[in-house]
Amino acid sequence: MIQLRANNLKKYYQRGTHLIKALDGIDLEVERGCFLAVMGVSGSGKSTLLHLLGGLDEPTEGRVQIGEVLLDNLDEEEKSVFRRRKVGFIFQNYNLAPMLNIYENIVFPLTLDGRKPDEELLRSIVSFLRLEDLMEAFPGELSGGQQQRAAIARALIAKPPVVLAD
Repeated sequence: MIQLRANNLKKYYQRGTHLIKALDGIDLEVERGCFLAVMGVSGSGKSTLLHLLGGLDEPTEGRVQIGEVLLDNLDEEEKSVFRRRKVGFIFQNYNLAPMLNIYENIVFPLTLDGRKPDEELLRSIVSFLRLEDLMEAFPGELSGGQQQRAAIARALIAKPPVVLAD
């Protein structure tokens, strides 16, 4: 079963008189349970691709489908809810909220939906990522590796069918 599909995905930027083709006709299919690594040099469009696949940015052309849902059929509010429930993001810079402790950061996607965390899943993720003693700490008090592990926990807590890691 195809979990993630992109058809003819393009992203162009205008810089002055120059047209920058960040992505030009990407097609991909990722089956449920599979991992896909996208590799390339800095500036080659990897982050742009992940942002398009996760619905954080709009393609110049092409379509993205997650499960049975075509992202271009969703308005911005629907897309926001869909992302919170169906896509886990692990960003390059972690995107942890500095005013929230690590526990609050991890459960934040659920909080936005008015949902409570599955405590057993939370304990399992936190234990696996060795975050047990850091739950009351704030992001600025953690090392880069600890922040990254907290971001991974946040991406997994809603049990999304798709996780995108930059």
